[in-house]
Amino acid sequence: MIISVIMMDIQNYLTKHEGLKLKPYRCTSGRLTIGVGRNLDDKGITEAEALYLLENDINECLDDLYTIFPNWISISPNRRLVLVDMRFQLGATGFRGFKRLIQAIRTGDIEKAIQSIKGSLYYKQVPDRASDNINLLREG
Repeated sequence: MIISVIMMDIQNYLTKHEGLKLKPYRCTSGRLTIGVGRNLDDKGITEAEALYLLENDINECLDDLYTIFPNWISISPNRRLVLVDMRFQLGATGFRGFKRLIQAIRTGDIEKAIQSIKGSLYYKQVPDRASDNINLLREG
């Protein structure tokens, strides 16, 4: 209990002086910084921190995909993996731009879903990733 109170006091004090920034910024010495004075240029983040952030991002993707696909649970694991991958990379707005893909997945028309990927800028920009996703869609 005492340690957690001391930790809170330290956190509050440091936050008071450093500030809390949720997006990267340049500190007064020009280093890329985030949060409460985390120097990304010199220190970066740990693997555990990166995986924690990834888990949060995956959960955000899943929450969003549940709203887009009411039948989410009935979609095969491979196809769900494709949808999570695309939603993760493209973001919420970018993924929603794949209207034909979304409709094709909803109706189970996998060939139409594949064609919507092949005809996209996404396919041109990340052909290896897109091809992996197409293969997973085919496998079901």
